Amino acid sequence: MTDDAARHNGHAPPPIQPAVADQPGDVWDRRVASGLAFLRRRLSGQYEVDEFGFDPEMTEKVFHPVLRLLYRDWFRTEVHGVENLPVEGAGLVVGNHSGTVALDALILSAVLHDQHPAHRYLRLLGADLVFRLPVLSELARKTGGTMACNPDAERLLQRGDLVGVFPEGFKGVGKLYADRYKLQRFGRGGFVSAALRTGTPIIPVAIVGGEEIYPMLADIKPLARLLKLPYFPVTPTFPWFGPLGMVPLPSKWLIEFCPPIPTAGLAEQADDPLVVFNLADQVRETIQQTLYRLLETRPDPFGP
Repeated sequence: MTDDAARHNGHAPPPIQPAVADQPGDVWDRRVASGLAFLRRRLSGQYEVDEFGFDPEMTEKVFHPVLRLLYRDWFRTEVHGVENLPVEGAGLVVGNHSGTVALDALILSAVLHDQHPAHRYLRLLGADLVFRLPVLSELARKTGGTMACNPDAERLLQRGDLVGVFPEGFKGVGKLYADRYKLQRFGRGGFVSAALRTGTPIIPVAIVGGEEIYPMLADIKPLARLLKLPYFPVTPTFPWFGPLGMVPLPSKWLIEFCPPIPTAGLAEQADDPLVVFNLADQVRETIQQTLYRLLETRPDPFGP
């Protein structure tokens, strides 16, 4: 019965029920239901991974929330230049590496996913050591990582993925605090060859803040050789405080994605050492100058 008909028959129209807002318990109910559904899918094997072992659901529901707490609350990260990332299609993101523990790569992957308008994933290229360690290798694969070799990089780029690479490798991660924010040599420029062969734009990214989380005061080389590690760090908190020494210091982070460097139409120059060297040097210089500029805007490494 319409309101007019109700009035004509002498009956008042039914009252309009107010919208019921979500109660705190409703939010938790949904979270619990979502968590149980996630566990059910994991236990029953009803989830997908790609040919490299990447597990998007595990990455987004387990790893990224932890990294999000770190970069938002602990490191107070500011991000600039997200508009320089491709909205779709392939891109090679090249960054500086630092921090004794390669936390900057994981933070960058979470930041890019959260800040990108299409919430894209960054497929990280990792060192051989990462994939020789049983647990670490599995975690790296689950979160989208793969070996830092040209065949894997080119396959990902040809599929249209965003790929992240840190050409300094262990030379950057394992440098002393006295050499902070001084980029190390970029190796042979394999990342440039992969970009040239696939016509993929290169996006340099500068990361400030990683150098201070575990300031390396010394490297005990004999112990590193004994343990078959690239270095054995001594920091203000490690190894003195044991496991507590692995808690990163709360430095202030700044991340800036620089304008892309196009490589389309240059595939025939991928094997030219001079072209590869010059392009790698251009990327390195772009990152270095951006680091200097960002450091000027962050006078206090542990400021707000």
